[in-house]
Amino acid sequence: MFQVVRNAWKVDELRKKILYTGLIILVFRIGCAIFVPFLDTNAVQGMLSGSENTLLGFMNTMTGGALGNGTLFALSIMPFINASIIMQLLTVAIPVLERLSKEGDEGRKKINKITKFLALGIGVFQAVAFYITLRNNRAVMYTEGFEGFLAMVTIVGCFTAGASLIIWLGDQINEKGIGNGISIILFAGIVSRLPLDIYDLIMQMRVTDSGGVQNYVLIPVYLAIYVAMIGFVVLMTNAERRIPVQYAKRVVGRKMYGGQSSHIPIKVAMAGVMPIIFAMSVMSLPQTVLFFFGIDGTNPESPAFWNNFLRYFNQGSWIYAVVYFFMIIGFNYFYISIQYNPIEIANNLKKNNGAIPGYRPGKPTSDFIYNSLSKITLIGAMFLAFIAIFPIVFSNVTNIHGMAMGGTTMLILVGVSLETVRSLEGQMMMRHHKGFLE
Repeated sequence: MFQVVRNAWKVDELRKKILYTGLIILVFRIGCAIFVPFLDTNAVQGMLSGSENTLLGFMNTMTGGALGNGTLFALSIMPFINASIIMQLLTVAIPVLERLSKEGDEGRKKINKITKFLALGIGVFQAVAFYITLRNNRAVMYTEGFEGFLAMVTIVGCFTAGASLIIWLGDQINEKGIGNGISIILFAGIVSRLPLDIYDLIMQMRVTDSGGVQNYVLIPVYLAIYVAMIGFVVLMTNAERRIPVQYAKRVVGRKMYGGQSSHIPIKVAMAGVMPIIFAMSVMSLPQTVLFFFGIDGTNPESPAFWNNFLRYFNQGSWIYAVVYFFMIIGFNYFYISIQYNPIEIANNLKKNNGAIPGYRPGKPTSDFIYNSLSKITLIGAMFLAFIAIFPIVFSNVTNIHGMAMGGTTMLILVGVSLETVRSLEGQMMMRHHKGFLE
């Protein structure tokens, strides 16, 4: 990867793209340090200090800590991610959107425009919800009269404007930078939190009151396993099953076309991090809703039923880990089923005079693709579930807390890194490709 970046730096045009991407990331990090007016920063930090297992804790990790500090980019790209997920689901359910998705670049531009408007609406909703949460936790300086109304409009407007500005920054990276803009910004937010997470982890390897050193073996072992898992994630992310395809020869006029061999690539981790985000959102929803009402499972004045519920369904519970594991597998199958249609793939092969050796066109081909897809999906689902569940299991067994979102962040970081490197390699190959006159 470093060799690719070094070679890309030698190309003047690519060097400008890399510098431009770095400038956008710098603007993003500056926005994460600009505090929103009328908010008590200490109160905001205190409110989110005990929300690691809630949806707010997950959003704080994805925003690079901007949410926990109450800054301009507190919502980060979460509204756009939610809008993209909703649009992917609606594209399957609504025929008009499905037709747009098949119209090429123009259709994708229209869907992208709809996604941005939907992200704006979700951003307003999340900004209002976060404002109400801040007000209930006394993190807003003014809550009554004209001052309270002005504070509400300012806070909601700043959060919404910050989310819209991030979408624009992502578009600028798409047009003038390197890689996918939204993915790069998400990558930058997560990386900015890693030094703090590593520091908190190392601080648990400290001298105890009795003079001994605590966790001096387990934490280095955890870090070593974490590094090994990164290599495993890279391997599984690039792994794929290739289904051979043979195209029949056909004569058009005096020329013969076809007769080529190709393949259909089926990636093991084709769903990416989406099943984990789905499962984490569902599992975190009860804790988040109860958190809004001040129920955290430790307050004796809260109803006993909800305190017991939170005790069994937090990340320190084995029940949570088991349910989380199977939910990731289920959501992986669900996501693959709405993204890949074996019948459509078989029909496209038939239209282009292609066939899988040993299988007749039509239903036998679609059945073979379906069976192959099911086996690969199971392997990918088990891989995602293992990566997501390992930090939780390790924390429960060793009582070492830190990097609880390790599985999710690892998949995002590795995926964005590989995608960016492939983008650099593609642009370098395009510029170094010899013309037909040479």
